[in-house]
Amino acid sequence: MTDKIKQDKINKAVWEACDTFRGTVDGAIYKDYVLTMLFLKYISDVWQDHYDGYKEEYGDEPALISEMMKTERFLLPESANFYTLHKNRNKAGNGERIDKALHAIEEENIAKLRDVFQDISFNSNKLGEESQKNELLKDLLEDFAKEDLNLRPSRIGDLDIIGNAYEFLIKNFAADAGRKAGEFYTPPEVSTLMAQIVAPKEGDEICDPTCGSGSLLMKCGKRIQLENNGSKKYALYGQESIGSTWALAKMNMFLHGEDNHRIEWGDTIRNPKLLDGDDSLKHFDVVVANPPFSLEKWGITTAEDDKFSRFRRGIPPKTKGDYAFILHMIEVMKPKTGRMAVVAPHGVLFRASSEGKIRQKLIEENLLDTVIGLPEKLFYGTGIPAAILILKKNKSDKKVLFIDASREFSSGKNQNQLSEDNIAKIIETYKNRATVDKYAYLATPKELAENDYNLNIPRYVDTFEEEEEIDLMAVRVEREALKAELAELEVKMDGYLKELGYME
Repeated sequence: MTDKIKQDKINKAVWEACDTFRGTVDGAIYKDYVLTMLFLKYISDVWQDHYDGYKEEYGDEPALISEMMKTERFLLPESANFYTLHKNRNKAGNGERIDKALHAIEEENIAKLRDVFQDISFNSNKLGEESQKNELLKDLLEDFAKEDLNLRPSRIGDLDIIGNAYEFLIKNFAADAGRKAGEFYTPPEVSTLMAQIVAPKEGDEICDPTCGSGSLLMKCGKRIQLENNGSKKYALYGQESIGSTWALAKMNMFLHGEDNHRIEWGDTIRNPKLLDGDDSLKHFDVVVANPPFSLEKWGITTAEDDKFSRFRRGIPPKTKGDYAFILHMIEVMKPKTGRMAVVAPHGVLFRASSEGKIRQKLIEENLLDTVIGLPEKLFYGTGIPAAILILKKNKSDKKVLFIDASREFSSGKNQNQLSEDNIAKIIETYKNRATVDKYAYLATPKELAENDYNLNIPRYVDTFEEEEEIDLMAVRVEREALKAELAELEVKMDGYLKELGYME
């Protein structure tokens, strides 16, 4: 057995595989090809590793080996194996061969992979004319055939190393993707913060109705594992409207060993897919989301006649869908255990009209628990600061906690980050549920009403720092001392200039 590889070596190798496309194909396009190839390579290496192990043990019984391989997590036809594709890489038709392989894999694993590859075609003209496309795909196959990307379990060991590499790629693609990045990725430290806030437990059903690539959902699952000796007694549910991003989420789940998931493809507002058998919305213990900020075309035309009555508290503005997602999330919380955390732009805290009325009802129904103001430049694709709203179905009091965490972060060139200390302080303040000078304020229902249910954080958390009084006499003394020092330096300077012959 070879020495087990380190995470950063895998990450470096998969990132270098992207060089095949850089300068030729746009990053928003090639990310799907690289991520899909990583998935194909991994399941091929697992298959080959197990096959070779059985062959070593039962070499003269091919029928027995064949039967044992039928119990694999993913079934892999020989024609669809990465190594078959790599062997034929110098022939014409790489794109067509890879597409056929993906189709064959989907057919053999239809329950797990139905439609996962339908939005990706390696035979697409997005990769250029036939000769260029064939050359690009030959290079990609060669990149993934390198020893650094030998992903056999006997070499890699921990499954998470592959999932982490996949997550590393998604994060780097998000950093490069500008405005589009928010569609598929939530910064990991924000996901960590949200997972700690909602405190998922064993047995919980957890949902993200705008799940992107699934990272926030999996952070909640990982939290349960960390606190319960690796227990996987929970279920993950998600819905994603963009087909290619939905496929990323499915592959991401499998690469992290999260087989107990149900990720649906469709528009959560217009066509929610996570239903109970009787055509009513399924309810969850934990609901988390980072929905698109102020989505313009969110589905107002169907909201008035919504058969699930999600908008009975009011219909959000035509061009701002933030409360559409918030109201949906409230509707799918379980009556007793339900708790949710949602990322939203600050406008949801103070905009008037229909949003003001919805906000008032959420407060009067005692659903709103906490408002956390986050730093600017934290999210991919937008520099604006956002907030996390925590709502609960079964609150312990009638107050609302405001936390202003906007001024404490690690600054970066393009992206700011929350450090571990920043996150720990937010969590501690959230748990203590008490006023902290210049950082947090626990507001009563009366105070909220007096502010017309405006939740703008500076109304509650006073961060004003008084400037120290200036001692004018001390300043005058310091000024006189500086003048004397300057006069002394000028005398010295004149001396130097005379020595050098510049003055007589």
